[in-house]
Amino acid sequence: MITLRRADQRRHDRHGRREAWLTFSSCDRGDPLADGFGALRMLNEDRVPPGAGLVQPHPHCEVVTYVREGTLVYEDSTGRSGTIQAGEFRHVTTGERDRHAQTNISETIWAHVFQVCVRPSKLGLEFSDEQKRFSAAERRGLLRLVASPDARRGSLRIGQDALVYSAILDPGQHLIHELLPGRSAWLHVVRGNAELGDIVLKTGDGVGVTAERAVSLTARAGTELLLLDLGDMSRRSSQIGQERERTTVNGGVLGPAYENPTGKLAGAAAAVADPPAPASAGT
Repeated sequence: MITLRRADQRRHDRHGRREAWLTFSSCDRGDPLADGFGALRMLNEDRVPPGAGLVQPHPHCEVVTYVREGTLVYEDSTGRSGTIQAGEFRHVTTGERDRHAQTNISETIWAHVFQVCVRPSKLGLEFSDEQKRFSAAERRGLLRLVASPDARRGSLRIGQDALVYSAILDPGQHLIHELLPGRSAWLHVVRGNAELGDIVLKTGDGVGVTAERAVSLTARAGTELLLLDLGDMSRRSSQIGQERERTTVNGGVLGPAYENPTGKLAGAAAAVADPPAPASAGT
């Protein structure tokens, strides 16, 4: 099943010169994607002018920030501060009382930023903060894992059963990412355009994939992508609901996420291989 979200269907917010495009917006309760897609709660694209800042992330979320262009300076309520430069990804968990400020301190250069927010796997996650650079060379021609529950392959560590990938493709390159049973995916086109079956995706478009064996696409031009491989939220939602009933903040640890390491290039007529066996934690 394919769920398509065109770029012009996103909510467009303007605050002064800063612009944001929200793939999912809780303001539109008539939208079936108002609350996100499975564990994915938010996927925002921001154009931040010199001297401006980003909107505070949702509380009780895990947020992965990708700075595509420019530089952000951040400071949070724990006293941590630092800089996120182009090509870097930062993961933080946010609680009710956590405050985060991210600002473009350049006097001349705009920042182009993507924020991905996933729901927590359990209540009461401890604050965490990690940042890494994944160069364009590392992400060219394949899906580079940038965040995972067990920090495999040098990725950032997140608590949710989700795998976050980034890819940069040349025109004509074909990519297949297999999905294990029960898993879904959200694909976002950062720039360029690509074919997903009969669907042509352009800059800013997103698509949800459920009950499919794989995500298979071909770049029609130079294309950059973000892809999230998401676990089954129904079981996790039940667990979180039970935690709330017990009013505890430390229970309900979830099982591991599994990765299909087949985000690779293939011929246009390449067949989808059988799903691999689940990887053990720490591999």
